[in-house]
Amino acid sequence: MKMKIALFLGLLLITNVSFAELKIGFVNIPAVLEKAPQAEKAKKRLEQEFSPRDKQLVAQQKEIQSMDEKMTRDAAVMGESARSNMEKDILNKKRDAKRAQQEFSEDFNVRRNEELGKLQSRIVEVIRDIAKTQNFDLLLTDGVIYASEQIDVTAQVQQKLSALPN
Repeated sequence: MKMKIALFLGLLLITNVSFAELKIGFVNIPAVLEKAPQAEKAKKRLEQEFSPRDKQLVAQQKEIQSMDEKMTRDAAVMGESARSNMEKDILNKKRDAKRAQQEFSEDFNVRRNEELGKLQSRIVEVIRDIAKTQNFDLLLTDGVIYASEQIDVTAQVQQKLSALPN
């Protein structure tokens, strides 16, 4: 029995020694994404690409609103057919605006996901490079409940990402 306990304690000591030699680090991906210059550039590209369509949607909404106001204001003095035609026109414009808004949202989400995917790939490359050059045995990201500042390499990832061409 004492022999088994001694063997068990010996194994524990050996494993503790090998764990002591491990180099482990942590990267806070949301912090990297927030401060990456590539993220800011991607945001500007998306704004530039989708700004004209957004302005068009705003103009459509204003037109519908002014038609609604005119309808409310002039309904009493309009003829039955004019009022009916205007109601149909407003309804069609609202339907078109809703469809255009949905298409805009879908297109924007697809492009945002493309940009985010590119940036995430770049971040992973940087993390792997840091892991290899600094001889990390393990670098962790999401799902970490606690990481001490000694093993947090987020700042290094941000610094290296900032040095890359956009």
